[in-house]
Amino acid sequence: MLEAPAEGASDALDRDRAGWDGRPGGEASAAALALAHEVAARVADAGRLQTAIASAPRQTVFPHVVYWQPWGVAQGDAGLALLCGYMDACFPGEGWDLAAHELLFSAVRGAERAGGLPCDLFAGLGGLAFVTWYLSRGGARYERLLAAIEQVLLPEVIAQSRALARQTRGCSVRQFDVISGLSGVGAYLLRRAGREQPAEALHAVLRSLVALVEPGAGVPRWHTPPGPLMEESMAAMYPHGNLNCGLAHGIAGPLALMALALRDKVQVKGLTDAVRETAAWLTVHRADDAWGVNWPVAVPLDRSRASAQQDVALEPSRAAWCYGSPGVARALWLAGDALQDRRLCDLAVEAMKAVYRRPIVVRRIDSPTFCHGVAGLLQITLRFAHDTDMVMFDEAAAALIEQLRSAYDPDSLLGYRALDPGGRRVDQPGLLDGAPGVAMVLLAAATDVEPSWDRLFLLS
Repeated sequence: MLEAPAEGASDALDRDRAGWDGRPGGEASAAALALAHEVAARVADAGRLQTAIASAPRQTVFPHVVYWQPWGVAQGDAGLALLCGYMDACFPGEGWDLAAHELLFSAVRGAERAGGLPCDLFAGLGGLAFVTWYLSRGGARYERLLAAIEQVLLPEVIAQSRALARQTRGCSVRQFDVISGLSGVGAYLLRRAGREQPAEALHAVLRSLVALVEPGAGVPRWHTPPGPLMEESMAAMYPHGNLNCGLAHGIAGPLALMALALRDKVQVKGLTDAVRETAAWLTVHRADDAWGVNWPVAVPLDRSRASAQQDVALEPSRAAWCYGSPGVARALWLAGDALQDRRLCDLAVEAMKAVYRRPIVVRRIDSPTFCHGVAGLLQITLRFAHDTDMVMFDEAAAALIEQLRSAYDPDSLLGYRALDPGGRRVDQPGLLDGAPGVAMVLLAAATDVEPSWDRLFLLS
């Protein structure tokens, strides 16, 4: 099923070199490049990697969510294959392509042994398909593997999309979000929109999201009732349910996917209105603070009123990719770009300005990692820098690189440790919450190879 990479195969995709330049340049970029190479080399060391895989569950205060699934992008070999693929694009001829192939092979074997995997982007077949496509060099290789994955993935995606479109009394965010839901799988399908069967599945996803965000009387259809709230802490905070605002788990994820599809001229009835209405909802439901524009984790629901509460003070979220201004701002920027709505783009920039004005401690992203850490904020900053050419974003990128430079720990297994609440350090080897994700962002800051992998996070 998995063919070896061909001898003399092309270097990185030419499209990944077009129009991207490492920011902010100079000493900051040189430092970022050196750190990225060092971390990637540590991750590629099988002994170090296996020690980290074994150590992380013992180090964390959340052992039930720290694990290793070979097929997974978040915490598995598939995510490491993505890192090696990007390393090969940046440093062709250093052996990273073979390393990526071997990790992909391990991911596929793990998936075959496990069987019955979900469609998830970060822990299922959607992510395995995404990584395979990224490594395929525009479909020039791994064609049989992609076909085999899609044979299982696409019918299930269509079935889930149809089921979601029929729901009218709320749903779990797992059904529509980026991490586990249809928005995440859509990120992969949008890459394959030129093929008939993936395009059919993409249209099914988009139709379900359009239906989900259609305006109506009372609470939006995409609200989460108290039963399906994912975590005990969320259920305690929102006893009557909520409307999740985040990019990772909330409505900003569907907005980003729909905006990217609209920008790519995907034709789905109601898509333009859905992007406009969802962006308008996020624009209204803000939780500004002393530094400026901000958003809450979620808007609570009052069961007795069956509507979003407007008479309670919403707590501003941290400044991360998963929750808070950076992720929401990126989704709004993509919406503004797709709609050619300058006001949405300006609001997104204002939100990012507010992020940089906040003292580091107020941002609440102490971990250097991607999901809820400094690396995620840096990647979003790099995208804004590339899109706007505003000096502010170059300066912010330089400051964030310096923050990551200070967080580098040469005595750790992989160069960076994730930080649990309370400051416990974890040698997390996964892409989403560990050292590999930091390395990929540092590479994006220091090279001319476009980080097209960040479609995984619905940032581009």
